[in-house]
Amino acid sequence: MEDEGTQEVIKPTPEEIATIPEVKYEYLDHPADIQIHAWGANLKEAYEQAATAMFGYMTEIDTVEMTEVREVEAEADDLQGLLFHFLDECLFVFSCDPYFITRKVVITEWVIGGDGDGGGGDGAMKVCAKLYGEEFQLGKHPQGTEVKAITYASMQVYNEPNQHEVFVIVDI
Repeated sequence: MEDEGTQEVIKPTPEEIATIPEVKYEYLDHPADIQIHAWGANLKEAYEQAATAMFGYMTEIDTVEMTEVREVEAEADDLQGLLFHFLDECLFVFSCDPYFITRKVVITEWVIGGDGDGGGGDGAMKVCAKLYGEEFQLGKHPQGTEVKAITYASMQVYNEPNQHEVFVIVDI
C-alpha cells in the first residue's frame, strides 16, 4: 500500500482517451451553492456524469488533457451515501497536491445492494472509478469556482425504469 496522499502515476492507454462521453448534466440555480443535475442510460452513468460536472464547474474541462489516471473507491449502505462518498473521493483527488483535474470519469466496479446489477435496494454498495486528467495549472486551465464540499442537502437519486438521474448540491 502506498503512502496516504500519494499514488503511482498511471498513464492512460490510447483506447481509454479516444472517446469523451456525451454531456448529460446541467447546473441548476441555488441561493448560495450550485446544484448538479446529472442523468444517464443507467445510474452508473449518472454518477459518472455528476463527477464530471463537478470538475467542469472548477474549470473548462475542454482544456484538460488526459495524460494521467487516478483511481478512487467509495462504499456506502445506500444510494445517496454512495453518491456522497464517491463525489467526496473525487474532490479529494483534486484537493491533494498535486491538484488533479479530471476530464473523464469511468466507473470500473459498480456493486449496488450486493448484486452488482445496478438494482435498487440498500445493502453493501461500492463504486471504483478511474479519473482521466492532468495536474491543474493556472494559465492552462481557466479557474472556475472552487468546490469546497459535497452535501446531503436536497440530494436525490432516482433509479427507476427510464429514470436514472441524480441531484446533488455542492458547497462553493
